[in-house]
Amino acid sequence: MAHSLSRRDFLRVAGVGIGATVLTGSGLAALAGRAPTIDFHGSEGEESMNDNLRQGRKMDQTPIVIEFPLRGEWAAYHTPAERIPSHSTDQLGQRYAYDFVRIDKEHDGWKFFRAPMWQYNLVGVTLDNCYGWAESIYAPFEGTVVVARDGWPERNRVHFLREFALSLENSIGFDPRKTNDLRPVLGNHIILKMTGKEVYAFFAHARTGSVQVRGGDEVHMGQYLADVGHSGNSMAPHLHFHLMDNPNILEANGLPCSFKEYEAFRDDVWMRVAAGTPGKREFIRRAP
Repeated sequence: MAHSLSRRDFLRVAGVGIGATVLTGSGLAALAGRAPTIDFHGSEGEESMNDNLRQGRKMDQTPIVIEFPLRGEWAAYHTPAERIPSHSTDQLGQRYAYDFVRIDKEHDGWKFFRAPMWQYNLVGVTLDNCYGWAESIYAPFEGTVVVARDGWPERNRVHFLREFALSLENSIGFDPRKTNDLRPVLGNHIILKMTGKEVYAFFAHARTGSVQVRGGDEVHMGQYLADVGHSGNSMAPHLHFHLMDNPNILEANGLPCSFKEYEAFRDDVWMRVAAGTPGKREFIRRAP
């Protein structure tokens, strides 16, 4: 049953933002330290999501298998492979949500920019210095666009104190009962309905001006939708993605999903994964 979202509950979620609290570098080591990878050992040499049962992260519904919506190498900061609810809440349909960020594979923690750490810690970095910013987002299945919202500005310079201050400001002043515009928190976003099913994909924090679709558009699997961005409550350029059972995010329940086929970097080797759930800080890429 869907749960109505009170202002108190919304602010509890919005206080740190729907997006990943992607913090890097010294001074925040407790949050920025390298997280362990969760391995899922399947049959016949492939990896399988079924070993979530062995790892104690049991899905309470059968996961919906979809295509991975990004290209290139990514790592999940929040993932249901680590915990459920993945964002510590069921609100806003986030029970099985992912946050994907592109980071430096050679650097421990979550270094999402090319500049040296001292620059980020001191003055921040510009968006075009961030690995994942402006990378393309693709439709993970065939469907119909229900919601497409663009036009919310990004902060061109990313610094953790500024991003945290913005999240705190939203937690105090933003009231979803007084507006239909959720972009201050969700950023530029898209909701896509799967053809023939009550399954809705939610994509948040898109780059300003990058949304390519409108409400009512029919899209095919693999169609370019928008770019990864830093709009709304976001600590770093990333894609927040989840499935839900209702186009109204304030009432939706989350639905579990796994990705049809991708490669995961494990023990210095790229391994093919079928119907898998990426572990935290597990480097993944769409299978060729």
